[in-house]
Amino acid sequence: MRPLQGCRRQGIILGIVTLCLAAGWALQTQGGVSLLVPQPNINATVAQNILLSVEYSCKGIVSIEWKHVSSWGTNKIVEWKPGSYTNISKSYKDRVNTYENGSIQLLNVGVRDAGYYVVTITEELGTNIYGTIVLTVYEIIYEDLHFVAVFFAFLTAVSAVLVCCMWFCNKSVHLFQNKRDKLKERTAEEIELQTIEC
Repeated sequence: MRPLQGCRRQGIILGIVTLCLAAGWALQTQGGVSLLVPQPNINATVAQNILLSVEYSCKGIVSIEWKHVSSWGTNKIVEWKPGSYTNISKSYKDRVNTYENGSIQLLNVGVRDAGYYVVTITEELGTNIYGTIVLTVYEIIYEDLHFVAVFFAFLTAVSAVLVCCMWFCNKSVHLFQNKRDKLKERTAEEIELQTIEC
């Protein structure tokens, strides 16, 4: 009886080892794609060029897809296999550059480009991994800058007028004081002459 129990134990141990190896292989296959998003939040201004940077690693062949999700809807930007084909949407035809590491560059961004950018890396066996980048686009309002420039010019002109008025008042006061002093001197001389004559 004992030899049977030993075989049974060895069979169970062998089964567990086989199961662990199979699970490890399955996890390794699913974990064969990894994705790094170094800058998940990007702030930009209108007309700026933006790099949506990612890095993936995979043992097999992958396809890469980028989508833009915003309040205006979801748009597919580009799909490609590195070294093979690149399929860029019509609305992004002259505005997107693709890179081998999975990154894309958006040229001349506008306010409507703000939103979520979702990258999907799909391994040839069907395993997907996702990454998201949030892009915020700020608009430079030139009317505000124009208003500030005009207001600054107005303040400068007012300051110049005030400085000229102060200079004119100062000169007038000095001229008046000089005339008053000369008048006092004449009056004093006349009084002295009158006292001498008397």
